This record gives sequence, C-alpha cells and structure tokens, in this order.
Amino acid sequence: MKIAIVHDWLTGMRGGEKCLEVFCELFPQATIFTLLHNKGSVSRIIESMKIKTSFMQHLPKANMHYRNYLPLFPRAVESFDLKEFDFVLSSSHCVAKGARKPPQAKHLCYCYTPMRYAWFFFEQYFGSYPSWKKKIVQATTEYLKKWDLATLNRVDEFMAISETVKERIHTIYNRGAEVIYPPVDIENFQADSRSAQDFYLCVSSLVPYKRIDVIIEAFNQMPDKKLIIVGDGHLRKDLEQRKISKNINLLGWLPQKDLVSLYRQACCFVYAAEEDFGIAPVEAQASGVPVVAYGKGGVTETVVALNATAAKQHPTGLFFDKQTSSSLIAAIELFEKMKQEFSSETIRQHALQFSRQHFKERIQEYIHQKIGSYCYVN
Repeated sequence: MKIAIVHDWLTGMRGGEKCLEVFCELFPQATIFTLLHNKGSVSRIIESMKIKTSFMQHLPKANMHYRNYLPLFPRAVESFDLKEFDFVLSSSHCVAKGARKPPQAKHLCYCYTPMRYAWFFFEQYFGSYPSWKKKIVQATTEYLKKWDLATLNRVDEFMAISETVKERIHTIYNRGAEVIYPPVDIENFQADSRSAQDFYLCVSSLVPYKRIDVIIEAFNQMPDKKLIIVGDGHLRKDLEQRKISKNINLLGWLPQKDLVSLYRQACCFVYAAEEDFGIAPVEAQASGVPVVAYGKGGVTETVVALNATAAKQHPTGLFFDKQTSSSLIAAIELFEKMKQEFSSETIRQHALQFSRQHFKERIQEYIHQKIGSYCYVN
C-alpha cells in the first residue's frame, strides 16, 4: 500500500508537527506532501522522510512570509499528484484536507481545526490591519471558505483534536469526527511540589488570540504577584512598549531544560486564550502545576475545574469566564484562597492521558479500523 501524508507546511516544530512525527513513526514508508519546507526547521524524524513540496517552495521570500501567499494555498495543495497512492492521511489546520485524492484511495483527515482565521477568529487575527488591507484579507477568506466547503467530499473520515474541534467540524462541515487528543511530551516533565516558588507562569506564542495583553493588564494591577511569560512572536515589541510593572518578566523562548525547570517551580500556570486544544496547560499539569485559564475551548477538556463536582474528581485548576483583567484577577484571588485543594501528584496523574504513547495507540487503532493492518510496516 502506498501512503501519502499531506501536511500544510513545515516551518517549525509546533503542536501539529508533534502529531506529524507520530504519523511518520507509524508510516516510515510514506511520502510527505507539503506546501513548503524550510529544511532543518523540523525534527530529525520528519526530516528523514521523503518530502515533496509545491510550487510555493520557489516563490520569493516564501520561506519567511508564506502567509502572504494565502490566496494561492488551495491551488498549491491541489497541485499534488497523488494518483499512485492508496491511502491519504492529511494533517490539516488550513488546506491539507483539500488535496485531490485518487478515486480508489481512502482519505482520513486529522483536523486541528477548520481554518481559524477564516471561520471563527477573523478579528483576532486581522482586526489591527488597516481597513484597506483588512478588506483584501476578508475577500480572500471568503474565497477560502467557499473552497473549504466545496472540497469536503475529498475527505472520507475526520478525526478531531478535541470535542471543541469536533463541534466546529459539525457546525461548519456538517460532518462527524472521532476525537483523538494530540500528544504531549509528558515524559519530559515531572511533578515536584517541594520546588514550587511564589510566581505565576505563562508559556505562549505572542500573537493576538493568545490574549497575553489580558494577563499583563491583570498582573499590572497585582504588583505583589510575580509573573513570568515565556514566548515570542510578532506582538513582543508592542507588549514591551506598554507600561509593564516590575513584577512581570517577559522572556523569549527558552531551552527545554530551562522551561521544564520553570514549570516545576511555578505555583500556578495562567492562560487566557481560547484554544483548539492547548498543549502548554497540559505541560503545566504534567509538572504538577495547577492551571488558571479562560474557560472556553479545548482547555475545558484538559483541566478539571475546581467546583463542587470537580472537588470529588481531584481538581487540576479553575476557570475565569471573561477575557478581561478583572475576571482573571478574581480567579487568581480565588486560587490564592484554595491552594490547598490542589495536589501536584494528582494533577500530574490527570495529565498522563494525553501522553504521546496514548495518542499513537489511538491513532493506530482508528486507522486499523478504517483501513486495515496492511498499511503498516513492522
């Protein structure tokens, strides 16, 4: 059986690429098709695969500014010649699901979300654009949405990374999906309550929808509470130019060993984004650290909230209900009163269900059910 894995682009190791790694381990004989590939930007496992790129690979400055070519994405993914393949596995958060499969092939899509910026969060991504540029992007996203719906019949079965994404697939595509939570490198983190210090931690890319501004605004009003933010992104310069209290330390990305140490030492992890799944809050829980998060999206599936019911289920965090500094401050104040309700060991035990091995077994089980064992190489 000839297997094609279609992945949107290979420009760095994020959550989707962690899933792709597992697909590569399951199907080392497969060929990866991707819009473009910045060589050396992904893991050794992925780099060792046979990788084919689209015409976008050769467009000016595409390696850095590929998003400027958004209108070309559908044409690029449709340019892949998959006629010789029997099984297509797409790893999709943008256009990978729209690859043209041959009539005899089965196409399973592991969907991170229908396109966020087209269907759900246009303002969060493009709200700060000048009006003329915003209108151009809006016209592009309308075209993308029509194309997205028109290519649905190219997918035989959907898998979703969370119940949140499953609901989006139903709402937008009117299709069902099997929920298989993505992998988190749980084994890289350890719980150690003895090393906990009196600071709050946030780990996040610095992009608009992550709402780091809400977290900074809240801790500006709580100068007695220390906050460390680990992450980088195009909003960093803007955030650094704001008035930030001395209790807030804005770092860039850190080496893994330093990040692991910070997770273990934090008294609490703070998160304000509405996520499809949310890996960082799970990493925090794998470190035995309770989470205070905005109570919407994938985090509601990975964090057991502190309330009357959850207390019997070993709570791992609590939620705030609005993406505002006042709502977050209220949640922090409640956390300070309820610290004793959280056990680092039980928090870590809860996180184990999101391990890489569990993901691998679930994916293998599902594909075996839909395709058969003959697509695997022992």
